[in-house]
Amino acid sequence: MANKVLVFLEQRNGKIKKSSLQAYKAGEKIAGFYGAEISAVTIGGEIEELEKVGNYGIKNVTHLKNSDLAVYSSSGYKKALADYVAEDGADVLIFANTAMGKDLAPRLAVVMDAGTGMDCIAFEKEEDDVVATRPVYAGKALIDVVIKSPKKIFTIRPNVFDAGEATGEAAEVTVKEISDVDLSAKVVEMKTSEGKLDVAEADIIVSGGRGMKGPENFAMIEELADLLGAAVGASRAVVDAGWRPHSEQVGQTGKTVSPNLYIALAISGAIQHLAGMRSSKYIVAVNKDKDAPIFQVADYGIVGDVFEVLPAIIEEVKKIKS
Repeated sequence: MANKVLVFLEQRNGKIKKSSLQAYKAGEKIAGFYGAEISAVTIGGEIEELEKVGNYGIKNVTHLKNSDLAVYSSSGYKKALADYVAEDGADVLIFANTAMGKDLAPRLAVVMDAGTGMDCIAFEKEEDDVVATRPVYAGKALIDVVIKSPKKIFTIRPNVFDAGEATGEAAEVTVKEISDVDLSAKVVEMKTSEGKLDVAEADIIVSGGRGMKGPENFAMIEELADLLGAAVGASRAVVDAGWRPHSEQVGQTGKTVSPNLYIALAISGAIQHLAGMRSSKYIVAVNKDKDAPIFQVADYGIVGDVFEVLPAIIEEVKKIKS
């Protein structure tokens, strides 16, 4: 039995990420199974309007504050969180399955001697156990996982749980200054795409593949993405060719996404790509090859030349928006 559930709220540039608010909802469900307490913790320097996480049902959040941890440090975050968990006594830790969550959760698991369920998409209760469901074999199958260790760690796939609507509530924030920081590993430079949505958290994604023929043609994809309020994604072949940054790569070696709408343009649908996006709610594909694997998972498909179809889609969207 678990008595305390702790959810890690990831911050980037002083702002709490949406995927962490979704992970908290998964934490609430697990806490409900056990009748356990639930709280949240975050790490960093200055964090903007942290009390506003109360909008999404978070009652209590502890801010482990140190300016050296304003950006992610694997060693620094691990030590700060491990020390806090030892003090707090949490039995279950929840992370969003982001790049940070996937790096930090296993490190904590070693320190805590905890079993770990990664990239979970559902939870159910079975007698005294929590059964976590997660995709395997590049998304071709689902397995149910039961962790028997006293300490448990789960990471939650973004966009699977709904963070809910803002309620206007405020969380109780406890700021704890920490000075004993392990910076044996630290970030020396961080490059970000200013003003662009993160594909891991976007509700709509417009992705392009090698069939776009060159980086200059992604201007059309960016135009459609702007019209739809969407993030721009890319296949591995596109990123390997240097046409788009790795932060936009969707797939087994990129980011796993679960948007409401995924538009795949000139993407054939190799299994590595499908593994990263097949859990999208709706998939629309455009490809000139009628036998392209992407059509096996698409809800709607257009067999045609992307350079004819995409401009037509853009014009229709403009008409609708006007």
